[in-house]
Amino acid sequence: MSIRLFVTGGTFDKEYDEVTATLAFRETHVPRMLALGRCRADVEVEVLLLKDSLDLTDADRAGIVQACVACAETRIVITHGTDTIVETARAIAAAVHERTVVLTGAMVPFAFGSSDGLFNLGSALSFAQVLPAGVYVAMNGRYFRWDDVRKNRDLGVFEAAQ
Repeated sequence: MSIRLFVTGGTFDKEYDEVTATLAFRETHVPRMLALGRCRADVEVEVLLLKDSLDLTDADRAGIVQACVACAETRIVITHGTDTIVETARAIAAAVHERTVVLTGAMVPFAFGSSDGLFNLGSALSFAQVLPAGVYVAMNGRYFRWDDVRKNRDLGVFEAAQ
């Protein structure tokens, strides 16, 4: 079973830029994360974007959807920023059928060393292998259907929307 892993950015891949004193993107950490996690799944990584999800445009989302439609794999994981992950999941669900798509993110950048990203990536890869066709968000060891999840900003967790 082959899994396509699309990278879109988000906190997952941010690093601290000492010159500007901001969080910024240099390159994806996903290949290193897969190596650290000793991943043995057949995963093909493709970088689509490296953007904060608050900066994603409708054209960016359309590109993510098109990538999901066009890839040969029926199991897909997408790394994404947590602020608009549900909006992107909604766009994918409207156009992608008969595939299992799992979006995941991180609350703390992987580069900081205490990130939840490595755990979330491993969980998303596992969920992608066992869940039926549909679109899901996976965070902190749990998965949610795209239409029954929300980010609780007060608690810093994802939870069922209902």
